[in-house]
Amino acid sequence: MKIPRLRIKTFLFILALTINSISFCFGNYVKIDSSKKKIISFKIKLKSAKKVKIQAADLKFNKHLAYSFTVDDGYRSAYLTAFPLFNGGKISPPMINEWKNDQGGDGKTSKGLFYSDGLGNKIPFKLALAINGGAINDSKTIRGHLSWSEVKELYKAGWDILNHGFHHATKHGTNFLTEVTENTTSIQQNLGFTISHFVVPGGESDPGYHLEYERDALTNGSFSVASYVGAGPVIKVDNKVNLDKMIYARTFIQSSKDTIGFKTMDRFLATFDSVAKLSGPIWYNEFTHGVGNSNLWNLSIRFPDFKYYMTTIANKYGTNGNDSIWMAPWQEVYEYIWLRDRIKIHFEQSDKEGTVTIELPEIPETFRYRDISLAVDSKSKFEIEAKQSNFKIIDDGKTKHKLITIQLK
Repeated sequence: MKIPRLRIKTFLFILALTINSISFCFGNYVKIDSSKKKIISFKIKLKSAKKVKIQAADLKFNKHLAYSFTVDDGYRSAYLTAFPLFNGGKISPPMINEWKNDQGGDGKTSKGLFYSDGLGNKIPFKLALAINGGAINDSKTIRGHLSWSEVKELYKAGWDILNHGFHHATKHGTNFLTEVTENTTSIQQNLGFTISHFVVPGGESDPGYHLEYERDALTNGSFSVASYVGAGPVIKVDNKVNLDKMIYARTFIQSSKDTIGFKTMDRFLATFDSVAKLSGPIWYNEFTHGVGNSNLWNLSIRFPDFKYYMTTIANKYGTNGNDSIWMAPWQEVYEYIWLRDRIKIHFEQSDKEGTVTIELPEIPETFRYRDISLAVDSKSKFEIEAKQSNFKIIDDGKTKHKLITIQLK
């Protein structure tokens, strides 16, 4: 029997609609089932019924300036001088390494350099270490590079560890992929976690070698790469930041050959001050190599310069100053902004009580940080009531009533 064309067209049209409907419903179902989004909520009990506004703070602790500083190559001076300078304690006296360079400091005792969490609690300044696993060892007493135990201590103190290639290889014939992956394996085996940010090593090389490092790092677990050309060093973060496969430009600071006074550091400080005065919020990053008494490879900051530089910043922008700085490693700031840009905050207020509901995205397993700060616009004191055990809240509800920081577990 011959079926009229009109009936065939009608049948096909209905069939197409049915398939689209099934696909649409199934697609929505799969999307909801696989999103793995989590919801956290808590109540705010206010002293006043005036309307309150709550939103994600642009930077952690609602700071104006996020400052990230990285030391390349895993030199021991970071542990001997910078660590006690920041945390407080005895700075190493002069220490001559196997390269006949002095990686020590002045031997004095530091009271520490701090910023606050906005609630009166001091947090030491922290750096990031870009290390080559092939150079780290525990066998030598006098050595230029860190030991695994020293790297572990710095990590536990809140410093971040970045991938810098296993051998710091750059010359013709380098297997860039192997450099990336072997260093990842080395860190995993010796420290027990997966590194997720890469810093391109410098040195004698073929033109464009950094592009190969960028490609292999980004396709093998790195969320960002520090290279020669890219974003920054000043990044405005008042709106959503494009962090996808981010490449950012390193800005090195180093001592000059002139050892009289701190004129070179004063020039760097003038730049820093100009950045701090920008309408914020701002993310600023800097790099160097060694921070001992010698200007290692003429690519480093001598310890007297480093101490002067960091102490001046702390006195202006840390707890001894206006406390506007969040001195945190690159990874910590990156992960905060990533989470900030993906959460959804809902606030409902009824008279003197409000409920905050936050929808969280699926957070990558390699993330180290899972905190978010909320900026509160309220003239009323408040108290927090939270029944969930998968997060911790700290706030200034009884004092300034401007800040809530959530620490996800």
